[in-house]
Amino acid sequence: MAHTATTEWPREAIAQCVSSVMRSRRAVRAFKPEPLRRDLVERILEDAAAAPSGANIQPWRVYVVSGSVKDDLAKAVVSAFRAGSAPAPTHFPEPLPDVFRARLLDFGARYYASLGIDRSDASARMRQTERNFSFFGAPVGLIFSIDRRLKPHSWIDLGLFAQNVMIAAKARGIDTCPQVAFAQFHDQIASCLQMPPEEITAFGMSMGYGDVAAPVNQTRMPRERTHDFARLLGFAA
Repeated sequence: MAHTATTEWPREAIAQCVSSVMRSRRAVRAFKPEPLRRDLVERILEDAAAAPSGANIQPWRVYVVSGSVKDDLAKAVVSAFRAGSAPAPTHFPEPLPDVFRARLLDFGARYYASLGIDRSDASARMRQTERNFSFFGAPVGLIFSIDRRLKPHSWIDLGLFAQNVMIAAKARGIDTCPQVAFAQFHDQIASCLQMPPEEITAFGMSMGYGDVAAPVNQTRMPRERTHDFARLLGFAA
């Protein structure tokens, strides 16, 4: 019986490919109006669903919106934002430990500088924050939710799934921006998307083809060096 020859990619070539995709992913905040096909989004989600989860409970849920559904959701959230009707954000503890506050302030300085917004210009900063809720003009928006009865380790599983979404998208030349700012508007989001009562909004995400010419997309955020955040123990010299 004849055997069909197969060619396996060298491991190093695969590693370089994966590394390139991971390192090229950025939080993109300006998008082209070019639409995304439904089948392409579905393939991204199918790849992302390979994410691990404790005891394989797969706790992630995601609502993918485009067209008029996305527009209606954005209008509801923007309206709530302008009215100040959402609870105060609780993304970080107060006080935030100094090491993390320094990184937060550095992010803000780089981000607003890329937009030509002075840190003291509260009105301009509010207008830019509002752009979160229209998914920065992206053709597709995602709302990630989870059963509110689950414990923190299941939220880690949701994060692993979301990371897979971003990597699977970037591998196809599609950009994303994860946005925790949506979490404070759960009531409006749940009403628009008819979420069951046991679900809670974790965060949103913009998805589309990034506008590489936009200055906000040219800003690079620094990362800590490996030896600053990792301890490698027990290895031979």
